Amino acid sequence: MLAAFVFLVAFNLRPAITAVGPLLPQIGADVGIDEGAQGLLGSLPLLAFAAVSPFVHRISRRLGFEGAILATMLLLAAGTIIRAYTGFTGLWLGTIVVGAAIGIGNVLVPTLVKRDYSQHISRTTGILSAFMTASAALGSAVAVPMSDALGWRGALAFWAAPALVVALVWIPRIRAAASAAPPKPAAHPTVSVWRQPTAWLVTAFMGLQSTTFYFCVTWLPTIEMQRGVSEHQTGLNLFVYQIAGMIAALSIPRLMRHGTSQVAAAVTASTPMVIGLLGLIFAPSLGFLWGVVAGSGTGACLAVALSLISLRGRSSAETTQLSGMAQSIGYVMAAVGPVLAGLLAQATGGWTASLGAILVIALVQLGTAVFAGRPRRDAREHAPG
Repeated sequence: MLAAFVFLVAFNLRPAITAVGPLLPQIGADVGIDEGAQGLLGSLPLLAFAAVSPFVHRISRRLGFEGAILATMLLLAAGTIIRAYTGFTGLWLGTIVVGAAIGIGNVLVPTLVKRDYSQHISRTTGILSAFMTASAALGSAVAVPMSDALGWRGALAFWAAPALVVALVWIPRIRAAASAAPPKPAAHPTVSVWRQPTAWLVTAFMGLQSTTFYFCVTWLPTIEMQRGVSEHQTGLNLFVYQIAGMIAALSIPRLMRHGTSQVAAAVTASTPMVIGLLGLIFAPSLGFLWGVVAGSGTGACLAVALSLISLRGRSSAETTQLSGMAQSIGYVMAAVGPVLAGLLAQATGGWTASLGAILVIALVQLGTAVFAGRPRRDAREHAPG
């Protein structure tokens, strides 16, 4: 049961971010920032992910995996409150703190899966991804209704509460880890992941799928509102988008169970985003349908990306380093997407050009999936789990 608490951690790694998208028009009007700055606000957590990820393995060595997770939840709660209630500067500073906290959790979760569920990595990662996607959907769906009752600041601050709850229930796991036997040394000598071609392919896939996901959660509500959809309906649509992702995240591990190759899973997961973006460009009246299709792709891709990190790492230490690398560079790539999309929309007066640019990224991701899904050359030395 203590091992299963990692699912509660995963639940907290998305709603503090996805709640922002539906509220961007309110935030922009209240604080006085244009679409380009709103895009930067949406991307700032990703830049924080990128900045903190390479150092998480050092944090975990100092605090232990369990201690680092506790610190993550407390930091997330603090950043959420700062972002909501400390003025214009606090909005930006708190967003950075929120991003840093979630970045630490993002890196540690695949490592915990590798350590605690080594025989069921793909299935466990699918469940974790479903928890993350479900919480992301919840954050999007309740953002506007909560802002009606509490204002946008209260709607954002609410997400400090579940983080504090998880921090509280995590304490018994820290005590259990303190009384457990020390871990055995890694069976494989660790070669720097920065020198491994497989690590770069996993990183590319992680970054490309993150770019498409964060574009959608940041800007789909705004795109729909400009096409005449009500603010409340856009929040509901984004909720359905993420529920489709949750279902896909639970389904995609079926393609990853056998053998060491995940090509079929990576390609299958990447295809719906291409279809969804094509639909949004050429048949925008069916926007709800294309959002569901795209959502299924982003949910499945998250499960595949996190599984690849856990499967390709040969030990817990190497998995932490690979996770840090993939999420550092990957989220730098992802951070550029919403900002450029906002600036491109501002320059062109519409969203067609931005959707076309993200479509190109989705096509590159589809090609990358073929190579990232292939087993590493030394796969014979270890089983994928």
